[in-house]
Amino acid sequence: MTSFWTGERIRLRAVEPEDGEALMRFAVEEERRGDLLLPPRSAESHRARAKELAAEKSEGDCFRLVIEALDTGEPVGTLGPHHANAREGWFEYGISLGADHRRKGYAREAVGMLLRYMFAERRFHRCGVRVLADNEASLAFHRGLGFVEEGRLREQVYVAGRHQDVVLFSLLAHEFGNQPSTGGH
Repeated sequence: MTSFWTGERIRLRAVEPEDGEALMRFAVEEERRGDLLLPPRSAESHRARAKELAAEKSEGDCFRLVIEALDTGEPVGTLGPHHANAREGWFEYGISLGADHRRKGYAREAVGMLLRYMFAERRFHRCGVRVLADNEASLAFHRGLGFVEEGRLREQVYVAGRHQDVVLFSLLAHEFGNQPSTGGH
C-alpha cells in the first residue's frame, strides 16, 4: 500500500477547487434518485463550494473526501463523517457515488478506509448511518458491511412529495474488526 488513503481501486483525497463539476453531477444524481430535493444551484455555486471545501482545515472529525478511481483519476463519489462526538465516541457518515460508478466495489473500499481511520486512528467506538427506507441498494450495502439495523424513524423526512421512513444502522468498532470484507483487520 502506497498510502493509508489508497486502496486497490480507489484513492480518498481532499476536495480540490476543480471538483465543482463532479460535486454538481453527484447532487443532480441524488435528486434523480429521490434522496434529496433542493432548488437548482448554478454551476458557479458548485465551483464555489468546491473551493470552500478545498480551503477548509482538515483537523476535525467532520470532513468530506473525494473518492477517486485509481485507473482513471476520475472523481466517482464523495464521503465523510458529518456528525461526530469524540467525547461519547460516535460518528455518522454519508456517501454519494455517481450512478455509473456503482456496483464496482468503490463504495465498499471507501467506507472500509473511512471506518478503519475513524475506529483505529481516531478511536471512535460507534458509527451510525441513516438510510431512506426505500433505498434498497443502500440498505443491502450496509447490511453487507455488518451494520445492524437499530430502528426506524417513521415518516421522518419529506422527499419527492411524500414522507419517508429513515432506517437507523450502527456498527461498533469491535464488529468492524470482525468484518474482513470491509478491510477491517
